Amino acid sequence: MYVAVKGGEKAIAAAHRLQEKKRRGPTSQQPLEVAQIAEQLAGATDRVMTEGSVYDKELAALAIKQAGGDLIEAIFLLRAYRTTLPRFAVTEPLQTESMRIERRISAAYKDLPGGQILGPTYDYTHRLLDFTLLAEGGEQAHICSESDDREQPLNNTEIPALSPQVLQILEKLELAVQESDNGESPEDITVTPPAYPANRSARLQQLSRCDEGFLLALGYSTQRGYGRNHPFAGEIRSGQVTLEIIPEELGFAVEIGDIELTECQMINAFTGSKTEKAKFTRGYGISFGFSERKAMSMALVDRSLQHKEYDEEPQGPAQDEEFVLSHGDNVEASGFVSHLKLPHYVDFQSELELIRKLQKEYDEQQSEIIKEGLHDV
Repeated sequence: MYVAVKGGEKAIAAAHRLQEKKRRGPTSQQPLEVAQIAEQLAGATDRVMTEGSVYDKELAALAIKQAGGDLIEAIFLLRAYRTTLPRFAVTEPLQTESMRIERRISAAYKDLPGGQILGPTYDYTHRLLDFTLLAEGGEQAHICSESDDREQPLNNTEIPALSPQVLQILEKLELAVQESDNGESPEDITVTPPAYPANRSARLQQLSRCDEGFLLALGYSTQRGYGRNHPFAGEIRSGQVTLEIIPEELGFAVEIGDIELTECQMINAFTGSKTEKAKFTRGYGISFGFSERKAMSMALVDRSLQHKEYDEEPQGPAQDEEFVLSHGDNVEASGFVSHLKLPHYVDFQSELELIRKLQKEYDEQQSEIIKEGLHDV
């Protein structure tokens, strides 16, 4: 984009070398390994996988390393690589109720069937810097061995093989709206961009790719009066889910692997009507890896965007479908903002010429006013 600048391609090549040097850091330090990023910076890796729409920890970690820790740039890299991948199959719908759970909590039911499983979380930590991490190997004193973890279940109960979802329980009791896709295939926004108004499958796909910070801010706004949304965290669960496909030559489902997911279902109020019983509604969020904040924010915004389905009057920006879905993708947003760095010399010169013309006309008008004033005196 700056080929016309003095130095041309040589200057651009030098800029690339400088960026690579800055990314690498001092050569006196060992370079970061991709495996280290994938395993020790799991939060960053999971976010890049989710918003990059590719479940591959190694590729996400590679993108983070290449981007020097700039997660939006890493998401851009992974999303660009995704376009080169062939699509060879579509999996069967995931059965998250059969998730091999690592963490499962509910703010709605204390005695949740299957139990509350705290799992790994920062929720109960004091937000104090741990300076022992500055010392080589200092963190080892805080880490339990794998055998210790196995001997002490996280909630002192046996983790069940099948844990019913809170919303499924409420549906069976006719206390929650039972949702169905009516046998329709979900939209694929990577093939057909969403049109407005969008159906819920397209909305959920777009929300899953949206920037976490953007969704967090919108979800927060719904809690502060800019949207009719006062939910309970019905259930948040994280763990491994099995993927299945049905090959044409076999005609039956076969397992192809497992992925780690975080799923959130928010319970929201619904007043009902003269023809329908009052029932709870829900907001839904899901993300790759261990990404509770993203899944919760997605669930909040998902419910806000359902205001038309429930004949609710929109009260905030989180309920404006086109605004939310058109501006949440950080790859698109980054590209549009970054394009301002492109040369705009001709455009600016025309603006410069216009403002000089306007200033000249203003000065001439002022001179005429002064002359007329002196003439009257």
